[in-house]
Amino acid sequence: MVKTDIEIAQEATMRPVTEIAEKIGLNENQFELYGKYKAKIDVDQISQNKEGKVILVTAITPTPAGEGKTTTVVGLGDALNRIGEETIIALREPSLGPVFGIKGGAAGGGYAQVIPMEDINLHFTGDFHAIGAANNLLAAIIDNHIFQGNELGIDNRRITWKRAVDMNDRQLRHIVDGLGARVNGVPREDGFEITVASEIMAVLCLSNDIEDLKTNLANIIIGYTYDNQPVTVRELNAQGAMTALLKDAIKPNLVQTLENNPALIHGGPFANIAHGCNSVIATNTARKLADYVVTEGGFGADLGAEKFIDIKCRKSGIRPSAVVVVATVRALKMHGGVPKDQLGTENIEALEKGLPNLLKHIENTTTVFGLPTVVAINKFPTDTEAELALVEAECKKREVNVVLSDVWENGGAGGEDLAREVVRLADQENHFSFTYPDEYSIKEKINAIVEKVYGGNSVQYEPLAEREIAKLEKLGFGHLPICMAKTQYSLSDDQTKLGRPTDFTVTISNIKISAGAGFIVAYTGTIMTMPGLPKKPAYEKIDVDPNGKIVGLF
Repeated sequence: MVKTDIEIAQEATMRPVTEIAEKIGLNENQFELYGKYKAKIDVDQISQNKEGKVILVTAITPTPAGEGKTTTVVGLGDALNRIGEETIIALREPSLGPVFGIKGGAAGGGYAQVIPMEDINLHFTGDFHAIGAANNLLAAIIDNHIFQGNELGIDNRRITWKRAVDMNDRQLRHIVDGLGARVNGVPREDGFEITVASEIMAVLCLSNDIEDLKTNLANIIIGYTYDNQPVTVRELNAQGAMTALLKDAIKPNLVQTLENNPALIHGGPFANIAHGCNSVIATNTARKLADYVVTEGGFGADLGAEKFIDIKCRKSGIRPSAVVVVATVRALKMHGGVPKDQLGTENIEALEKGLPNLLKHIENTTTVFGLPTVVAINKFPTDTEAELALVEAECKKREVNVVLSDVWENGGAGGEDLAREVVRLADQENHFSFTYPDEYSIKEKINAIVEKVYGGNSVQYEPLAEREIAKLEKLGFGHLPICMAKTQYSLSDDQTKLGRPTDFTVTISNIKISAGAGFIVAYTGTIMTMPGLPKKPAYEKIDVDPNGKIVGLF
């Protein structure tokens, strides 16, 4: 019987986190213990400076067949350590919403996991709770300011700041609050976002230190006055109190892999509705402590990787040395039209139809972003030699090597070939490039992403988006990068278009400024910032046995 991920994780022999810290050269003054197996790194005390090479792991467009991107990150990190390269992995923290919703846990899989798996997937070190608290403190401050006389003249019909909770709860997307007696506040329309879509999450993940965090919080725009002027957190004098709630959350979390190698798990913005990368602080801390840092961008190269390049790299100065694009033959056949229950049968025709999806992501990493790339195929027992040979041949035509990865079953030992190819690529000269320059207008930047990265041929702007673009450019925000809020299930904004769609138009329904995070969010179609629970949610399988052990988490 095949063991579940949580069974494998619970049977692992964990080392005290003090040993993991010692392994990467940290002394007791450079970290704070959160129990026996978790710690926070005090980045202000870090004097090491190795400037490790960053390896970005991305993937094809996700399908229900699964791709295994996070599993590959963990396995590759273990594999690099196995071949003698000092390596730290840097991942995002999972959100409780997907853990209890459709996705389940998110700490890798099989024998390539980060542990303690239950802690990482649930409350961990409390970072998300702190982010939610800071978000909701600001919401309370806004409404109290209006109730106490509204000195700033905030138009309560134009408040853009929403409350947040780290749970999939569609009931909270649109609400009316402040009802009843006058002491209950001013009645207005309101709503919730999931915590990982909060601008506070993006601010924390893109700040370099606590002073930078405070400045970025102060720059957040919460809405507009009656005479159409933006209102910032600085005008409400809320940045100090918000920073106080986040002073520990900004410190990276140190844990370990199943093979007792170091892992930094910190920050967790969604990649379909936010910028989808772990924190700048965690990545840069890992770079100071190791020769290689393996990290990921959420979902495919059209989302997390594009945002890693155009937002995170632009703001932090980080430059990846190589990219791994993760794929499975099963998922590619699904892009070729094969139902999930028929993926175990060889189907060269369907694979040929689905391969263009992989090839587009390779085009993005090599041509658009200018980075050396390898394709990692997560091998399944049902993959045939003919199918694997076809994938390899098509990638070779693009001068990209394909390496079979077996880290799910064999941990780091199953990723050594991939690790050696990554080291080879990381030593090569690259031609790193952003998708667009800073001086492009908002529309020019959106058009560049749609045409270069998605492969679309045009962009349509709804009237609301047109008005917001004009307003933001008039206010001087046109130089900021773009964070596209788009479905993860297609290169287009229509999740039913699998493979590599062509001749499509992307519709921009709304534009929102995230002045604290330093980017502009462009919403496509009906993308939402508060998910809902599915008909058969993951929480139904989660329980605690009589001994207090969590079961069914993943």
